[in-house]
Amino acid sequence: MFLLVFALLFSAPASARADAVTDGFRAFLEADIWPAAKARGVPRPVFDAAFKGVTPNLKLPDLQLPGSKETVAETNFQAEFKSGADYLSERAVAANAASGRKLLARHKPVLDRIEARYGVPAPIIVAIWGRESAFGNAKIPENAFQVLGTKAYLSRRKALFRNELLAALEIVADGHLSASQMKSSWAGALGQPQFMPSKFLTLAVDFDGDGKKDIWNSVPDTLASIANYLRQSGWQPGRDWGFEAVVPASVSCANEGPDRGRPIAEFVSAGVTRVSGRPFPPHEINQRGHLMMPAGRFGPAFIATPNFYVLKAYNNSDLYALFVGHVADRMQGAGSLQGRWAKTDRMTRGDIARMQRKLEAKGYDVGGADGLAGFKTRRAIGDFEARAGLPATCWPNRTMAAKL
Repeated sequence: MFLLVFALLFSAPASARADAVTDGFRAFLEADIWPAAKARGVPRPVFDAAFKGVTPNLKLPDLQLPGSKETVAETNFQAEFKSGADYLSERAVAANAASGRKLLARHKPVLDRIEARYGVPAPIIVAIWGRESAFGNAKIPENAFQVLGTKAYLSRRKALFRNELLAALEIVADGHLSASQMKSSWAGALGQPQFMPSKFLTLAVDFDGDGKKDIWNSVPDTLASIANYLRQSGWQPGRDWGFEAVVPASVSCANEGPDRGRPIAEFVSAGVTRVSGRPFPPHEINQRGHLMMPAGRFGPAFIATPNFYVLKAYNNSDLYALFVGHVADRMQGAGSLQGRWAKTDRMTRGDIARMQRKLEAKGYDVGGADGLAGFKTRRAIGDFEARAGLPATCWPNRTMAAKL
């Protein structure tokens, strides 16, 4: 039925199209989601309560409406994929660090126990707590079933959100919350640590011993769940997340990435230094490090450890991981970043996607033409610039685009 609705959708007026989307959505829930939920042990009353009065939210980002061509949005909706200068503004960093220091002191006993169990430093845990939900103070207003249902039906990543929708139904079926209490972000993330439903089922922790994994109201459960997430993602106890560095022009920015690591001592031999002027710590110097330049030559540079990429496992954004690591350092008395975010050419996400497709046509691996300048795109740009006789910036720019 919902395939027939798709076929009729764009031959009708706007109001009728909206009704057709809603009809197709309801048919999708009954034909696809209910049988899968039932197979997972979700009772019919839970399913009905979850979707009572729920219609698709067509204002959500990254939806692929029936009959339309798949395109990359021209603008960035998610904060993590915007300007590094904005995302890591001194105002935001300083405020989070100041609040975080107070909370480190207030919750020291429980954080000490969590750190002892999971090996994740307390400042890192608290920094994530602050970034995700303003230390539990952020409003999380969306109906999780509307968000996840819409995305399972209409997003470009239907399979991912279908699984998350089924996991959300399991959470209610297991008695953690009622259907009406399932509030989420616009992406479907839950609670103070902003776990996707599947992550809640596998990684949430009952640390206060009350028999519930309560990431909505319990600070101990929230903080321990964050630590468990990082440890299960590969956090290496005893290692730092990374160090701001000075990277000379003789070290190509195209050497960036988690798959191009080498002993930190080799970076030092090539002329890389810490901005502080201090040597790299003795326990790090012979360990594996990675060049990380989130804005190419137009922003700060870092030698990251594998723990940086564990932070990215929590939220797949260089700026997010950098924010968390830097705020954690600032809680412990570190100064502000020394590198500056230079002004760059104004390019939309669509502009970058078109650039990525041209690079792919020339044989470069950009990590997918998604309009986001991740490390594979940055180093592909750097390689192309060098071969084209341009200064290697490793960042999308109009000069390089014209050469393409």
